[in-house]
Amino acid sequence: MPELVVVLLRFGFLALLWVFVLSAVRVIRTDLFGTAPRAGRIPAAAAPPNRQRRSQARTLVVTQGSLAGTTVTLTGAPVTIGRADTSTLVLTDDYASSHHARLTPGDGAWLLEDMGSTNGTYLDRERVSAQVPVPLGTPIRIGKTVMELRK
Repeated sequence: MPELVVVLLRFGFLALLWVFVLSAVRVIRTDLFGTAPRAGRIPAAAAPPNRQRRSQARTLVVTQGSLAGTTVTLTGAPVTIGRADTSTLVLTDDYASSHHARLTPGDGAWLLEDMGSTNGTYLDRERVSAQVPVPLGTPIRIGKTVMELRK
């Protein structure tokens, strides 16, 4: 093989290796710290207080997984879900990220948002890619944990 081809293959392999390393670091950083807020969105803490919610959801109930039967009372404050000790609902699920998902009160409904998790958040078998309203009784799946909003 010509020497030029060998040198180009070495540099190509080195570049591919760096892409892999940087991708792994990005995934680990996202898992540990979550994602940064997107431009143009009002952070949950600065959002104006919401009016009467039409959904009237009062609790978040874990229906499947290691925390089955656990309930979280919804007070109008955002509910964070993940493995981090600072989460409102701390999951012991190996497939959950540290800062996995967030439920925030919106106009008339609770809104579910994935926080850049590795394995995704699902609302009734559909992967969540943006804030979506959560109807009462609709399953929310994070790894092996399934939960739903109830009155």
